[in-house]
Amino acid sequence: MLTIGKYQFENPVVLAPMAGITDSVFRQICRQHGASYTLAEMVASKKNLRNSKKSSTRHANTSDPEPRAIQLIGTDPHELADAALWQVSQGAQIIDLNLGCPAKKVCSIAAGSALMAYPERVAAIFEAVVSAVSVPVTVKIRTGSDPQHKNAVQIAQLAQTHGLQAVTVHGRTRADKFSGRAEYDTIKAVKQAVNIPVIANGDICSPKQAQFVLKYTAADGIMIGRASQGYPWIFREINHYLSTGNTHKPATLDEFYQTILQHLSGLHQLYGEQLGVRIARKHIAWYGQHLPQGDQLRKQFNTLLSPQAQQHLIQHYFETLL
Repeated sequence: MLTIGKYQFENPVVLAPMAGITDSVFRQICRQHGASYTLAEMVASKKNLRNSKKSSTRHANTSDPEPRAIQLIGTDPHELADAALWQVSQGAQIIDLNLGCPAKKVCSIAAGSALMAYPERVAAIFEAVVSAVSVPVTVKIRTGSDPQHKNAVQIAQLAQTHGLQAVTVHGRTRADKFSGRAEYDTIKAVKQAVNIPVIANGDICSPKQAQFVLKYTAADGIMIGRASQGYPWIFREINHYLSTGNTHKPATLDEFYQTILQHLSGLHQLYGEQLGVRIARKHIAWYGQHLPQGDQLRKQFNTLLSPQAQQHLIQHYFETLL
């Protein structure tokens, strides 16, 4: 059973934190469809960014299902410790540290996966954050900075030494970004090297692949990222397969209809009309990949400028199909 601090999860399938995607609306939908645990989008540790428009939608929300996990990104141990303390005061129940983001603008300031090249700095960050808060601290890492410098085992051991409660490993290096195929040998090596829970991440897109990765790496959990975009039922399908060995039937058109309406109204509410309408477009494009004439739906949807028009088109589309 996947356990992080005092939190025990009934199944081992976790939603990955994805910037601009895993907001409170999407996290709630994924929980409804079987994600045992979800992480919020990464939020900068800098104090002056706390009240920015972007950060304000990423803080702990006490109406979120528990445990509320916030992911922090930064490079300064004291700044990260201060940010962790503030997030806990706002309702965060788990603090996750981002050592996995390969984005250029993040790595150019030696944050995210770029930090893995500086183990001493990483150790100082772990120590500062764990000392600052009473809630579990976890970390998400990659296998290393590039294929010649894989040090995930070293970083995971530092995490264990400094009192972190779990480590998630994405099976690519920083240099790989999201290209090529994820490898699981490093995740397996991390699992053999530490006693804290290890969560495997990278290219887990089907129930069979989920089962393979769990068995191959002996990880305590798996983290689903891109495979959940437009298809939150992936969690339900993986859970069913892991517990029964049988394939769950795919989501019905009616389930798509109800979930998309819930997603749209949540986005419009969270971000306001203008931004909510823009953000909804990428989600409809992802849902559309699983729907009949989905490309046509996406093109029509992208021309709409109001929440009412977006909801009306979805109602019309599904009523025609159903």
